[in-house]
Amino acid sequence: MDTHLTLPSFRLDGQSALVTGAGSGLGAAIAMGLAQSGAQVTLLGRTRATLDETAAVITKQGGQAHVVVADVTDSKAIRDVIAAMPKLNVLINNAGTNFPEPFVDVSDDHLDTMLNLNVRAAFVVAQAAARNMLATKIAGAIINISSQMGHVGSPNRTAYCMTKHALEGLTKAMAVELAPHVRVNSIGPTFSDTPLVRRIVDSPEKRDWVMSKIPMGRLVKTEEIAAAAIFLASPAAAMITGTHLIVDGGWTAQ
Repeated sequence: MDTHLTLPSFRLDGQSALVTGAGSGLGAAIAMGLAQSGAQVTLLGRTRATLDETAAVITKQGGQAHVVVADVTDSKAIRDVIAAMPKLNVLINNAGTNFPEPFVDVSDDHLDTMLNLNVRAAFVVAQAAARNMLATKIAGAIINISSQMGHVGSPNRTAYCMTKHALEGLTKAMAVELAPHVRVNSIGPTFSDTPLVRRIVDSPEKRDWVMSKIPMGRLVKTEEIAAAAIFLASPAAAMITGTHLIVDGGWTAQ
């Protein structure tokens, strides 16, 4: 029996990470967590003010952050940004949105917006990151921020569920094709206290419904999603690819 067990590191020292949608919510929390774990973090989003706020928190805590203002739905711009990165170890493919509404009322505008951002842009960003990692021969990690809704159905979320189920399929197919050079996984959060969720859960009735579906009895904390991302990005997850880490307090176990 080998008594000299050495656990792999959960640290990301010396690694370069890119986080899309990093100005607020889950993206900001994940970016801060990666920086605390030693990564140099590139914060990408459309609004410089919020990106600068995230960067300021990171640098105040002794971390390293770089801001890039870009729209992930602009395929050429995002490909150029990622191709120009001299080193990319970790991608957090986070940018996304949701417009909860009855299936029969989903507008073309909302449908197109969710498909373009949650699916097409996510594909393009992941593809650009994979190209960079393969070209530089980096053993990279791509983490798609999906949702518990990528595994179940839910009222008033047909378009959103469709996009997140698509992201789950993309994650698995990428993982199979890119192994062993690039690991690809996804994270499925339940409802958390973020600007997006606050916009959606905007009444006591909606909040009561959400809480009734979570056996743990509370919303997930953004730092708990960040911890999952750090684990999947780290050497501790070196044999984990093509899987989905659901951080949902038991929602999908029912």
